[in-house]
Amino acid sequence: MSQKLRIIPVGGLGEIGKNMMYVEYGNNAVIIDAGLMFPENDMLGIDYIIPDFRALADKKDLVRGIIITHGHEDHTGAIKHLMAEFDAPLYATPLTRGLLEVKLREAKLYDKVTLNTIHAGDRTNIGPFGIEFFHVCHSIPDGVGLGITTPAGLIVHSGDFKFDHTPVDGWPTDYAKLAEFAGRGVLALFSDSTNADKAGWTPSEAVIDPAFDAVFREAPGRIIIATFASLISRIQQVANAAFKHGRKMALVGTSMVENARMAQKLGYLEVPDGLIISTDEALRLPAKKVVIMTTGTQGEPSSILSRLSEGRNRQFDLLPNDTVVLSSHPIPGNEEMVHRTINKLLQRGAQVIYDPIAAVHVSGHASQEEMKLLLHLVKPKFFVPIHGELRHLHQHAALAREVGVAAENVTVVENGTVLEFQNDTLTVGDRIPGGYVFVDGTGVGDIGPSVMRERESLAESGLVIVNLRVGAGGQLAGRPEIISRGFVFVKDETELFEAAQNQIARVAARLGGGGESDLRHRVESELSDFFYTETKRRPMIFALVNPAAQVDEPAAG
Repeated sequence: MSQKLRIIPVGGLGEIGKNMMYVEYGNNAVIIDAGLMFPENDMLGIDYIIPDFRALADKKDLVRGIIITHGHEDHTGAIKHLMAEFDAPLYATPLTRGLLEVKLREAKLYDKVTLNTIHAGDRTNIGPFGIEFFHVCHSIPDGVGLGITTPAGLIVHSGDFKFDHTPVDGWPTDYAKLAEFAGRGVLALFSDSTNADKAGWTPSEAVIDPAFDAVFREAPGRIIIATFASLISRIQQVANAAFKHGRKMALVGTSMVENARMAQKLGYLEVPDGLIISTDEALRLPAKKVVIMTTGTQGEPSSILSRLSEGRNRQFDLLPNDTVVLSSHPIPGNEEMVHRTINKLLQRGAQVIYDPIAAVHVSGHASQEEMKLLLHLVKPKFFVPIHGELRHLHQHAALAREVGVAAENVTVVENGTVLEFQNDTLTVGDRIPGGYVFVDGTGVGDIGPSVMRERESLAESGLVIVNLRVGAGGQLAGRPEIISRGFVFVKDETELFEAAQNQIARVAARLGGGGESDLRHRVESELSDFFYTETKRRPMIFALVNPAAQVDEPAAG
């Protein structure tokens, strides 16, 4: 009997971001992508989220290669975490490799990783897998999809794609290779579902050029354009518009500066000499002669755009005639933060331009008609939608059935579900354990659901600390000290806390000098009920028990 081809989507199925897939045959495996996901509104204090690949810990020795399809954060952002655990060579196109190098150098991993440069059109063997890289259009140059020839059959992974007939770099998706795959017979297609609920075709990147031309022609002062640091094609379009309209261009933010420098070096960003200047130089020029590019399109609190919206950016502030352009769409879950940033920018007197006000951004993902076209071109036996929330996956599955893929061969799964291909059949196995791995500062995976619930509670109702002084007989010595933060307004707390002190005295009297632990827990429990009765809020309560003598003894002289 032949061996099984096992495919496990580790991330990206059931959410937007943290894309990662594990492909195994026998004692050999490859990993596709290692992305991050931006935190949702209720994930307080979290920097970003990475795929939970801890269940693959016992398979490290099987991994023969890690393939990165393109340079966006949702496909590269977890690379330093993955490479710290897996000793396998990386495969990426030149631009994607350059972006990965920046991340690996920052993490001091560059010298420990083997990097292999591949190009669209190349074929390479990794263990029993014959990998063919085919070019796809996306909102970043040098993206590829994968044709993976395995002993069980041909698998096609679309990567992030769109069918753009007039892409900025003049390099359309490789239709011929997709049709060739169909001629060989495709066992399964795994395809990007991000825009599965968008009818029609995704507009071409070319529609942005006239929109930028209008902005540059009409802006009375400085132009500040926010986009993703990895969106090299957008930097190119802004550079073209700046040159045409006689403006100098400044890039703000370490990641954007590094990425642009690397893209210029590799030839993916062509900018006339002298067009890009430092931020300090730009600030000395007349406002009409400047365009500034920065990050912060998702409303991230620490980003330059957010700081500008709140008047707390150190290097420069908004001017009355500034025009701010958000060249991006909000990632699902970030809409509230993005809209809040836009409102604050408007309050500070800036003119703000964003889609749908003007066509200053188009999606890099296929819409429904392009998804149908890919299915027709590839003609897979089995279809598994990837990259999207559950609603996107189900809508993409419906499109596949609509264009003729047998209903029983269309499978919607979420992260961790084991898919097994053997003898031209697909079996959906169990789901391996996994979930969100939160990155908070230098901590990776040490923030769990209980900590997140505590943060939510602190954010919603605040904190109360009760300092109890206890005498030798276990009785309260004096009135308890109560300190609160984020719970009640100062003017309201005196009467409430006096009543709380009386409640604590009654609790202590009922205990009759019980142990410190009993007193602490009983005070916390009773105060929680008391505060809820009085305020309909449940702050986090911490009772501290200290011996009265220790608290009251005079300081040593």
